[in-house]
Amino acid sequence: MAGGWQPQERRHQVPASDREAITLAEEEREEARSGEERAPKAGGRRGRGGFAGRGAGGRRPRVCPFCERKVKEVDYKQVDELRHYLTERGKIKPRRKNATCAKHQRRLAVAIKRARHLALLPFTAEGGR
Repeated sequence: MAGGWQPQERRHQVPASDREAITLAEEEREEARSGEERAPKAGGRRGRGGFAGRGAGGRRPRVCPFCERKVKEVDYKQVDELRHYLTERGKIKPRRKNATCAKHQRRLAVAIKRARHLALLPFTAEGGR
């Protein structure tokens, strides 16, 4: 064993002609990314679709329905309104579905729990499996 350890030959070397083809493909990709040859998409936002002319944001901001009506307290006795914020199975819907602000979501949860405790609302969905 004269000379010590020697690395093995690489088995998966890319031939020179293929290397040139790969570098050409990379150059074409770079040109496409620069945006000179690409046409702008409709809708303003990339990959989302939508309607043209709605501005950079896309959609108008959601407003909390309780803030909109200037509600100070969420009443646990208004069962019909509270049912709107429950799923079919009786779970409280999350903020992103309700479009409520954090303050009113907390108050809504307390009101729903009070209504459940007084048997005005069910804890779970009615019926069996």
